[in-house]
Amino acid sequence: MNSIVKDMTLAQSGHDKINWVKNFMPVMAAIEKEFSQSKPFAGKKISMALHVEAKTAYMAEVFKAAGAKVVLTGCNPLSTQDDVAAALVEDGVTVFAKHACTAEEYDNFIERAIEFEPDIFIDDGGDFVNLLLTKHREIIPKILGGSEETTTGVYRLRALEKRGELTFPMIAANDAYCKYLFDNRYGTGQSTWDGIMRTTNLVVAGKNVVIAGYGWCGKGGAMRAKGLGANVIVTEVDPIKAIEAVFDGFRVMPMSEAAKVGDIFLTLTGDKDVITAEHFAVMKNGAVLANSGHFDVEINIPQLEKISISRKTVRHNIEEFLQKDGRKIYLLAEGRLVNLASGDGHPAEIMDLSFAVQFFSCAHILHNHKKLSNKVYLMPEEINTKIAEIKLDSIGVKIDTLTDEQRAYLGL
Repeated sequence: MNSIVKDMTLAQSGHDKINWVKNFMPVMAAIEKEFSQSKPFAGKKISMALHVEAKTAYMAEVFKAAGAKVVLTGCNPLSTQDDVAAALVEDGVTVFAKHACTAEEYDNFIERAIEFEPDIFIDDGGDFVNLLLTKHREIIPKILGGSEETTTGVYRLRALEKRGELTFPMIAANDAYCKYLFDNRYGTGQSTWDGIMRTTNLVVAGKNVVIAGYGWCGKGGAMRAKGLGANVIVTEVDPIKAIEAVFDGFRVMPMSEAAKVGDIFLTLTGDKDVITAEHFAVMKNGAVLANSGHFDVEINIPQLEKISISRKTVRHNIEEFLQKDGRKIYLLAEGRLVNLASGDGHPAEIMDLSFAVQFFSCAHILHNHKKLSNKVYLMPEEINTKIAEIKLDSIGVKIDTLTDEQRAYLGL
């Protein structure tokens, strides 16, 4: 299969980015060192629908070093970095991805990754699975299983399983401790505010920041906003998470009330229509809207456009929606993932853990697929522990171990 990327002359810049993150991903480096010798994926094909950037590129190279033939496509039209895509092609990975591709191109690229007929695949958000089940069912018998990277995709997979429509085993990589405790909280928290600040060049301190959703991503977004000096307001539908936000020191209120006082709004729910026309109608002049949920449906952009008298780009990745009463509402990155569309995504040290989870999830499928049913599985606990041990060792951190007497006392 021939790759489709925007410009191969950008490859050197992409190599520089990949080489930079390799310095800060010691777990993936350890995996590469070990499995480039044994090559457990020799003769196997892996398709990945992920954000095409430097950390993902390094994971693709690790799979290739472990013997796999690899195809990479994007999972978001605005998160592809064209120079990284070009560099991967030079490194022998097949890539179908362009920054700001059309919706038709986006689907076509994912379909090409499906037509590669992978043994194992990695998805981010569920679009790969959706197209596989709706348009390419002839490929399903060839698939051993797959792994899902993010909360939104796991929601979709569990719905498929509940309806009896999941036709292959899936690992919920997102739900592994070494993923969500770090990636969703610290990764999303830092990269989201990096994207917002570099895009707007506005101060955060002193502003009312509304965090929609207090899951692990929301916790990260709220934590970092507080650290930047913001007055944080949380909106929730889950009573337990709402109490947790209160005990973490945040104000909690419905979005209908938060919309009246917020300066910056950040959605992180994985659901649709979190901010709608009723909320736009009462927002302050100059309110800034951003999303770090996987899809661009958390902020109802068609409703915002419908009630506006004009929509225009006023700065890269910032659109202004002028209201009839003269108020201006600003939308960042077309409502897509602001940390990737307006930034470089999660820090390398965070993705080191997340992609280690992905590697071992795929290895688990490779070695155990005959015993797995068409269900959504959690990654085995011992793999989480192994990843954490490698990470601690790489940063020079030592911990205590239980004595035999302590283990006996705990019933271990």
